[in-house]
Amino acid sequence: MKIIIVGPGAMGCLFAAFLSKSGESVFLLDKNSKRAEGIGKRGICVEREKNSLMVRGINIVTGNKEAYGAELIIIAVKSYDTEEAVKGVLNLVGKESLVLTLQNGLGNIDMICKYVPRCRVIAGVTAEGATLLGEGHVRHAGRGETSIGKISTNKNSKIDSRLSEIARIFNKAGFKTKISADVKKLIWSKLIINTGINALTAITGLRNGKLIEFEYIRQVMKEAVSEAVRVARENKIKLNYPNSLKMTESVCRSTAKNVSSMLQDVLKKRPTEIDFINGSVVKEGRKLGIPTPVNTVLT
Repeated sequence: MKIIIVGPGAMGCLFAAFLSKSGESVFLLDKNSKRAEGIGKRGICVEREKNSLMVRGINIVTGNKEAYGAELIIIAVKSYDTEEAVKGVLNLVGKESLVLTLQNGLGNIDMICKYVPRCRVIAGVTAEGATLLGEGHVRHAGRGETSIGKISTNKNSKIDSRLSEIARIFNKAGFKTKISADVKKLIWSKLIINTGINALTAITGLRNGKLIEFEYIRQVMKEAVSEAVRVARENKIKLNYPNSLKMTESVCRSTAKNVSSMLQDVLKKRPTEIDFINGSVVKEGRKLGIPTPVNTVLT
């Protein structure tokens, strides 16, 4: 399958490396020509606990027409760069291209749908963990399930068939992937977990597992998650977990040594995705008349 991955960050490089290694035709799109040249020469290095993986020969492009007509375009930039990234890739979108977002937070789907027909946009979440150590250098920080699905409720056997093919390709590459019929549930369920973890790690400087070692931090986590759950329920969103707080604490334990993406951004003095995570809970709460004081303060 011909695949464009937009953004050479942690997740972009991780997916590019494994999909390329499994035999897919992968184009990694980078707006920075100097960085693209460097990654193109060195390849992508993925560090893992037991062994490292070096993948060379990946097509690194900055808008090359050779990437036109890809069957799948994966948006792998930070949420605040989504609109610019989609506008920048429109000249590479073919008539049959599907656009996939696995990004964190709310709002990415709507931004993509401003430029791409809704029937050709697919979305999902991934629990794969990745830390960017340098240009084209990633630590595979944890394994987890990836779920994808179409956002349009219209029946379309062609899209369904292509979703199955994408899931097959992801599984072949080593990403445990399934298809979901309820993408909103996926995104909100992950959003709530991120609401309880990311901002707190970024503010305290702690790794995920340390958050639950301090009672006062656990209390803030509990209140932030409770607000987000209430907003989700008022929005008629069915969540994956009966107890979102327990699930959030479980994720802290299972990713104890992980440096969250938001803490990575703070440490590197980059913008964060706070407006698309805790900030989106505040925004949705205002629409519904639901107070969200803890998420407001965290944001």
